[in-house]
Amino acid sequence: MTQWTERSREEQVLLNPAFCSLLLWWAAKGYVSVNPDGLSFEESFLVLPMVLHRATREALPRDTRTSLAVWISTNPLAPGRIATRSKALVTFTREGILFGGMQGAIQIENGRLRPNDNWRRPINRSLQDTSDEVRLCARRADFVGRWFAQTGNGATVLALIGVRP
Repeated sequence: MTQWTERSREEQVLLNPAFCSLLLWWAAKGYVSVNPDGLSFEESFLVLPMVLHRATREALPRDTRTSLAVWISTNPLAPGRIATRSKALVTFTREGILFGGMQGAIQIENGRLRPNDNWRRPINRSLQDTSDEVRLCARRADFVGRWFAQTGNGATVLALIGVRP
């Protein structure tokens, strides 16, 4: 793992553990709103590549009525790009999970991420003083969580995107 002080300014700002944890919290929140089991550990590694990359984020459907399978069929290059970015963002996803877990915002139970609902108010407050793009990332993370929950189990989501755990 690269020392914090040796990271580029972009990494320090865009990929800091607190921000990554916030996005994972939103994805887990979206997931449990559909399926109380929680976001699988494996699926969590797809959240940042889908939400942080502007082109992918903007290509996501407006609502969950468009299934992941249909979206992939209309965006055939997306799975490969998401898979490549997911490998590049493994460290940042892990740091986000660790940070969220240590702070108590994310709970990990049986290999699944669940949001600690006690953090809802502080997280919502933290978004008030941010840019529109940060708020959009949070909304899209919530969407991705709900979308994954409706798609089926984690193995199905990973297979559709072409990623192996």
